[in-house]
Amino acid sequence: MQSQSMEELAYQRIKENILNLTYRPGSTLSESALAEELNMSRLPVRVALKQLVAEGLVQNDYYKKNRVKPVTRRDVVEIYQLRDFLETEAFRRIFAENRQEEYSYRLEEKIVRMCAKRHDNVAWEEADTKMHQEIVTIYDNHRIEKIYQDNLCELIRIGLLSEKGYDHIAHTNERLKQMVELMRQNEYNAAYAILKEDHLILGRELALKKITE
Repeated sequence: MQSQSMEELAYQRIKENILNLTYRPGSTLSESALAEELNMSRLPVRVALKQLVAEGLVQNDYYKKNRVKPVTRRDVVEIYQLRDFLETEAFRRIFAENRQEEYSYRLEEKIVRMCAKRHDNVAWEEADTKMHQEIVTIYDNHRIEKIYQDNLCELIRIGLLSEKGYDHIAHTNERLKQMVELMRQNEYNAAYAILKEDHLILGRELALKKITE
C-alpha cells in the first residue's frame, strides 16, 4: 500500500508541474533528479513517468530519455479544430433542445469559479476548461466526452503558454457573464458570437503568436 501511495503522489506532483509549466514543454525529466526533488526513491517516479507516457504528457526517445511533450503549432491548430467542431454543434443543440436557460445556470456555476480564480492563471485555465467541458455534456455521449477529456491537459498548457494577462482574464470573465445573460434571453446568435470570437478564434490566435515550433 505504501508503494502505491508513493506512486500516486509522484504521478500527481509530476503531472501538476507539467500542467503548470514548472516543467516546460520539451524539458528533460530525469528519474534521479525527480526522486531527489520529491524526496522518494526512483521506483515510484519510474512508474509515474510510465503512466504519463501512456497519457501522452511525457515522451521517451531512442535513448530512453524522458521529456515533457512539446506543444507545437500543429497541436494548437488540431485541438482548436476539435473544439470548434464539438462546441459549435453542442451550443446549437442547447438552443435546439430548448435547454439554454438550464445550461445558462450550469455554465454560470463554472464562470463563478473562473472569476474566483482570476488571480491564479493555472487555476483559471483549469476552471475555463471545466466550463467548456460542461458545454459538450449536451451530447450525453461518453465517447465524445472522453475525446474532449483526453485533450484537457493540452488545453491547459496551451492556455498558459499563451500568457494571458490579468486584463484579458477579467475581460473574458465579463464576456462570459454576458453570454449567460444572452442565453437566458434566448439570443443564440449573440451568445454564440461570444463563445466563437473570444474562445475559439481569439484563443487560437493568442496561442499561435506564442508557440512558434
